[in-house]
Amino acid sequence: MNNAIRHHLTDDLLMAYAAGTLPEAFDLMVATHLSLCDHCRAQAESFEAVGGHVLEDQGDSVEMSQDSLAATMALIAKGAPAPKPKPPSCSVLPAPLRDYVGGDVNSIRWKPIGMGVKQAILPTTKEATARLLFIPAGAAVPDHGHKGMELTMVLQGAFSDEVDHFARGDVEIADEDLEHTPVADMSEDCICLAVTDAPLKFNSLIPRLVQPFLRI
Repeated sequence: MNNAIRHHLTDDLLMAYAAGTLPEAFDLMVATHLSLCDHCRAQAESFEAVGGHVLEDQGDSVEMSQDSLAATMALIAKGAPAPKPKPPSCSVLPAPLRDYVGGDVNSIRWKPIGMGVKQAILPTTKEATARLLFIPAGAAVPDHGHKGMELTMVLQGAFSDEVDHFARGDVEIADEDLEHTPVADMSEDCICLAVTDAPLKFNSLIPRLVQPFLRI
């Protein structure tokens, strides 16, 4: 676990995650961050505990179907599923992401989007979009604003923008008030997970022209 993470998720996001009300792409972002961040994981567990107490206090019981016991016993009879092989300790992608990609970084199907930057859009529901971004060391993402919320989590390397410096595990939360130009550190290529609930607002002509084809 990484206790050096400086940029965390908000309580609103963690509460929505605990309540199960986030779109799948944002669920993936939160789960990925929690797998690295002790602080946010403890916060999320506290919200889940509160939700559990609320359900207990309601006192409503749910009637089980007549074949529930038989179905449970049938599952037990099949035995426990075979354990998954443990990933290497040097994995770039945390476990929640590896499940979506089907492996680690070498399993990602990158597509170039210009200036050496590459992306891989992950399969999620339509309410929001999740993508992996590869930004070469020293390269910049075009200057842009936001029509909604964008969460960007660093998985490898680091980047800086007008807000701060973000390294592995850090999450930048951007909304309609932020315009920025993320630039990857010179020391290492930067890989990020980014989720959005609305298209970005690019200030340059060429990114605006290709935006519909790149789904950004």
